[in-house]
Amino acid sequence: MKYILLSFIIGVFLSCNEKVPYKFKIVTGDGVAVSRPISLNIEALGLGEMEDLDNLVLINDGKQLPLQIDHDQKNIWFVHAAMNNSSYKLVKKEGRGHALEKIRMIKDNGNLQLVKGSTPLLTYRYGMSFPPKGVDSIYKKSGYIHPLLSPYGDTISRIQPPDHYHHYGIWGPWTHVQIDGERVDFWNLVKGEGTVLFDDFNWASSGKAYGGFSVRQKHINLKAAQDKQIALNEDLEVKVWDLERADRYMVDYTTSFSSPLENGVLFEAYRYGGGLGMRFTERWNKDNCSVLTSEGKDRLTADGSNARWCMVSGESADGKGTNGVLFLSKPENKSHPEPMRVWPIDGNEGRGDMFFEFCPIRHQEWQIEPSKEYRLRYRMVVFEGKLSVEEAETYWKHFAETPEIIIE
Repeated sequence: MKYILLSFIIGVFLSCNEKVPYKFKIVTGDGVAVSRPISLNIEALGLGEMEDLDNLVLINDGKQLPLQIDHDQKNIWFVHAAMNNSSYKLVKKEGRGHALEKIRMIKDNGNLQLVKGSTPLLTYRYGMSFPPKGVDSIYKKSGYIHPLLSPYGDTISRIQPPDHYHHYGIWGPWTHVQIDGERVDFWNLVKGEGTVLFDDFNWASSGKAYGGFSVRQKHINLKAAQDKQIALNEDLEVKVWDLERADRYMVDYTTSFSSPLENGVLFEAYRYGGGLGMRFTERWNKDNCSVLTSEGKDRLTADGSNARWCMVSGESADGKGTNGVLFLSKPENKSHPEPMRVWPIDGNEGRGDMFFEFCPIRHQEWQIEPSKEYRLRYRMVVFEGKLSVEEAETYWKHFAETPEIIIE
């Protein structure tokens, strides 16, 4: 079935019918029913004035649902929950009131925290973090996500482990980077060659459907003269979605980057670097942590292979269940299905600690042309309990494909 852009469909519909309510139906397709974000283009709807947007109400099966206008006023967002009817109405209603924010954003003391109800979900560290006392300050870092917590509050990520002090939760520096013929390492901080640091906020907000932020991060070449130190400018956008269930939430992670250097840079092919990397909790090891990829690979065979999605799960903190993260790669990403770095099960002196990364340059170098923007898009489904292969496939299809919308 050919997928049709939502903005085009609505635009055609409104050219024939200027009345409200606007009625539409989401074609769910094959697979297990799972929740997913949906967007409606504001320009196509003909609702460019803020007073119109303030009075919009989304109705499903007689119930009013949360909707959200994105920061640049281009799209209306909502979550099509698995239990929802597929038919919706979008109406104008004066004095409709304001729904409570589902995902709250809290900034304090160098941390931006995204919270659902009273449960923290993830924290972006924009302040500088220093290594433990007695460890070289060369490992200091800002611009990373930690902690990432399970829906029930277990910390899943880890920073500054003694075996790799440069590991920082969820982050993505590039490793072997050629700059005018000289290699610079932005990953291994101990070399003193490069680092990636927070620079500024583009936007940050709470919301009724999602909470999130966009930040500017600078990839700094410490070997270069002051006027040529910025090798890459990166805009990192993170959105956390409420999926209308207690045991799941979703994180969209988009990195957009460009080089201001006259000759650009070259990402050399290497087994790790860039993309989306995560160091997992010290609780997980070879005995209580598992890996499954879209191609059927496991902890023993996933490293170096390519996949559309990869699920990493392990024992919960109380030892009575499991939780984990499903990582999804967008088809437009470099080298998709993407190569992965998955630590060997006998690594770290036999403990089998867990590290995962989508690594687009694992098998092939990537030339970054000057002043040209590049983008990598990922999605994480953070879950409690079990997540089936069928669910993983459906989550990926929803991420990969534009939904078909039928105007009723």
